[in-house]
Amino acid sequence: MIACNTATALALDEIKAAASVAVIGVVEPGAEAAAAATRTRKVVVIGTEATISSHAYQRALEAKRVAVREKACPLFVPLVEEGWVEHPVTEQVGRIYLSEAFSDDSRDADVLVLGCTHYPLIKPLLRRLAPEHVTIVDSAESTAEEVARQLEGQVRIASLPSSAHGELRTVAALKFFATDSAEKFRKMGTRFLGLPVEDVVHVDLKE
Repeated sequence: MIACNTATALALDEIKAAASVAVIGVVEPGAEAAAAATRTRKVVVIGTEATISSHAYQRALEAKRVAVREKACPLFVPLVEEGWVEHPVTEQVGRIYLSEAFSDDSRDADVLVLGCTHYPLIKPLLRRLAPEHVTIVDSAESTAEEVARQLEGQVRIASLPSSAHGELRTVAALKFFATDSAEKFRKMGTRFLGLPVEDVVHVDLKE
């Protein structure tokens, strides 16, 4: 799974070609969930400048006969990474962004797509700021559900002999690799995942 809308929008095909396993991006599951949720067939998508400029969501949603208003919200990511998820500055910025996004012919849009995996951390704030009739679709959540569907049935404990159930032990070891600051990843990873992030290795990627 590519847990980033920008990477999905800009490099999904290249990553699929280079990978030896199935690759799921976040755009298509998010667009699918938005198309299923909208009744007016009008959707607002917010994301980073790169994601919005790629028009990946626009193409995906228009293919499903849904009209799209795209709105870049470049200040959200640094605010989230600063930990200002309920800060007055973040609320004011969000108020400005959403008032622009739901203006003019998008006033009757009834779905807001969070087109960045940072945005779920400010979902409660966005829920307060978005029009009451709007359903919020979290592309990260939609993608996790799609991954779960594809993995379902590949490992079935129930298929083991009953005598083996008592002996089965699941040991999960998590190791993280970061191309930016490992310390920053530990801090942010704990916030995103809701569990301790300890084993982080910094890696340099060649151009």
